[in-house]
Parts: sequence; structure tokens; C-alpha cells
Amino acid sequence: MNMSTSNKPVSWTRSRLMAAAASIAIAGAIGVGAVTTGTAPVLAQAVKVEAPQVPSFADVVSQVSPAVVSVQVKSNVRTTSDMGTQLFGGQGFDDLPDDHPLKRFFREFRGDQDGGQWQQRRGGRERALPRPTAQGSGFFISEDGYLVTNNHVVDGGSEYTVVMDNGDELNARLIGKDARTDLAVLKVDADRKFTYVNFAEDNQVRVGDWVVAVGNPFGLGGTVTAGIVSARGRDIGAGPYDDFIQIDAAVNRGNSGGPAFDLKGEVVGINTAIFSPSGGSVGIAFAIPASTAKEVVKDLMDTGSVKRGWIGVQIQPVTKDIADSLGLSEAKGAIVSEPQANGPAVKAGIKSGDVITAVNGKLVNGPRELARMIGSINPGETVEVTLWRDGKSQNVQMTLGELPETQQQASTDRNQQQKAEPSSLADLGLTVAPADDGKGLVVTDVDPQSDAADRGIQPGDIITSVNSREVNGAQDITSALADAEKSGRKAVLMQITRDNGSRFVALPIARS
Repeated sequence: MNMSTSNKPVSWTRSRLMAAAASIAIAGAIGVGAVTTGTAPVLAQAVKVEAPQVPSFADVVSQVSPAVVSVQVKSNVRTTSDMGTQLFGGQGFDDLPDDHPLKRFFREFRGDQDGGQWQQRRGGRERALPRPTAQGSGFFISEDGYLVTNNHVVDGGSEYTVVMDNGDELNARLIGKDARTDLAVLKVDADRKFTYVNFAEDNQVRVGDWVVAVGNPFGLGGTVTAGIVSARGRDIGAGPYDDFIQIDAAVNRGNSGGPAFDLKGEVVGINTAIFSPSGGSVGIAFAIPASTAKEVVKDLMDTGSVKRGWIGVQIQPVTKDIADSLGLSEAKGAIVSEPQANGPAVKAGIKSGDVITAVNGKLVNGPRELARMIGSINPGETVEVTLWRDGKSQNVQMTLGELPETQQQASTDRNQQQKAEPSSLADLGLTVAPADDGKGLVVTDVDPQSDAADRGIQPGDIITSVNSREVNGAQDITSALADAEKSGRKAVLMQITRDNGSRFVALPIARS
């Protein structure tokens, strides 16, 4: 009895220890990813998602990078840096604290390592460099050293240096440049073969396709970004040949002249502009299409310049109102607002109010397309131009001239002194008076609630014709309105001159 009494605490303690050990073993097994069910452990599995993956651009980049270069341009002009202001929304990097990490960074890539002396001028800092350097990007298009960049990168330059992907620096010379398309061609003369890339057939590029932009943003060296084609045919007001590809890849200052590649490693566009309030990428970049670049680059390599056909007219779009006023079934083509004196159009008999609907049988959708079509034809060639005039279509033959460097503008004296008594055209919301030289009617007042005001007619504008008829008095407009109503037209077409330019405005006659 004494033995059993003395062993009871020992047995109880042993049972507690064994239970604790079993708990630790189970917890340990769970901790290493195994649980016990019956006699065999079951291992837990890591999460793995089977889903389509975003394509890697590494293969494309490794192949094309040797063809992409940094372009450094030296000139003999004074320069002022505004990089800090554009990056920081008004605060220049020189205004940052001395210990700010970005201050040294921007000083170094802007080229201030030599400790040059700065001069204070108009609240900004400027240094007189005998040969300041601009930087952009470019790419080789031939193994013998021809490369493409932007005109605005090389403009005003006197020396050009190309920095290769491997760091080699080579001198280059300017072959030619074209301001209208912002393209330039350089040539590196070296006893070596260069890796080069080809232009893509950009008519096959679709909105939503991947693009890879390679260049030299902010002078950092070769940098790669990717995105998609956001839109095509963008007009950003850069010139008559605007037809940009919009991409959302990060394109920044210094990417100018760099290529945008498709996934086959072909150039679909040349980065030339960005939309940004800050100077940095906000995902809206514009590239010159490969189809445009191919034609221009070929001419620059062959002759050092681009010769474009020229017909010598001021043109504007055909709106639905204008189409209705002229009896056109569609709002397409380009209406001639004014032929330029002694130009090919005048010699071919083209007049104000004619609508150019086709060239050599190819339909014209609008002014930009007409400009590109004519510009792609060599000066001296004869073309067939299809016109809409007096309610019917007709063809004329025209020999193209050469587009001058500075296009002539029609001139009209705008400082007319109206001596005659103004006349009211209440139905149109206009008050007019004869022009001092007797040619046309000067608008002296516009009803702000009228269709004329909605369409931008202003006091000081001169109405020179209505429905292709010259006007010298208010009665000429009244007569034109009556004739249009009899013909069932919905609007009359007024030719307006302003600021040495001419345009057409269609005014509805339903209210008249």
C-alpha cells in the first residue's frame, strides 16, 4: 500500500510530460508543412497560378540595343538650363538644398562637373559655354554607319558625337535634315560594320500592339521602356504632315530621335514629342510613323534634302455644313480658301471655293491627307486633280511646283476704315459695311446669339464671297440666300478673310 501510494505522483507526472512531448511533435510537424492523418504525413503545396504571362521584352532588347545610340550635339550658342523647372513644376534644381541627393545628380548629367562659373541673370542661372552640348537618341539603319535622329536634336549643331551601346564614342557628320517632318540623317565613317535595324510596315500596326522604346532619357544612357500603341493618325499641330503614332511607353527628354520597336525588333516609329505639363512622361508620347520616315530618310541619304510637290493653295476641311451648302453628299475633301499668286493651282484654273476631292484618282479625305499626297509627288510631275465646282465634278491637269522653304501667304489689308453706312443682315446676325477698297463687306457687328458667332465670325472679318459669288453689298448676300433657298440648300458658304488668311464658313439658312 505504501508503494502504490508513493508511485502515484510519479506516474501522473510522467503522463503529463508525454502529453506535452506529443503536442510539441504535432506542432513541429505542422510548422514544417506536414500533418498526420492516420499513419502517413501529407505535405502542403505552395500556391502556383496557371495564367497567361506578359511577354518578356528581353530578347528584343538584347538584339536591338547595339543599334541604338546616344547623339551628342555641340554648337556655338549660349544655353540656359530649364531642366529643373520642367521636372519639379516650377522649382529649379539649383533652388534645392545643397544636401539634396537630386541636386548633385542633375548637375552632373547636365554637364556641370567641370566646376564652371555661373552668372546670375533675370532670376535664373546661365553659363556661357563655348560649345554647349545637347543630347538625344538615334539608331543605325545601315551597316555602313547611316543613322536616324530628330531634326530638333541636331538643329544648330556644328559637331556630332555618337555614343554606342558599349560606350564607344564616334564622330559623325550631318547628311541632311528635314524640319517639316523633324527628321535628320547622320553618318559615322568608321572601319567597322554596325548593327542596324529595319523600318516596319506600320500600316499593320494596330492600336493596342506592344511597343518598346529605347533611348537616352535625361542623358542617363541606354534605357528601355515598354507600352502599347494608344492611337494612330494624331494631329498635334506640328505641321501639315502630322500623322503621329501615339504610344504610352515612358518617353522623356533625351528620347527624341530614338526608336519605338515592335516585338519583331522593327522600328514602327521615331519618338519626337511628348505631352507633359512637367517635362517628364505622363504616358502620352508621339512617334513619326515608319512609312513617313522611310520616304524622308531615303531622300536625305540620296540628296541631303527633301523635294516636295506644291500646288500653291490655302485649304481647309469640308465640314457637314460646307458640304450641304455646296451640294456634296459627304463631308470629305479639302476646300480651297485661296489660291496663291502665280502658283500651280492658279495656272491650272483652280479657284476659291473649289473642293479638291481626289488626286490621280485617289480620294482625298481631308487637308492633311491632301498635303501628304501632294508632298509625296516629285516637283515637275503632272497630276490629275478632281474638283467639285458649281454642283458637279470635273478634272483638271496640273504640273506641280516645288514647295518653297517659306510658303507665301496671301495678303489683305486688315485696317480698313468703314466710311459707308453699315447694313443689317438680321437673319444671319451680322452687320456689314462695304470695304474701303470696294472688295467685299467688312463685318462691323456680330449678334452673340447667332450662328455666325457660333462659327467664329468676328467684327473686322471681311466677307469676300457667298456661294462662290463676289459680294460688294448687303444685297449680294440677300440674293445669294434667296437662290440657296430655291435650290433646297441648307446653308450658304461665305468666304472670310482675316489676318492675311482666308477660310470658308457655312451659315445655316433655315432661320433666315
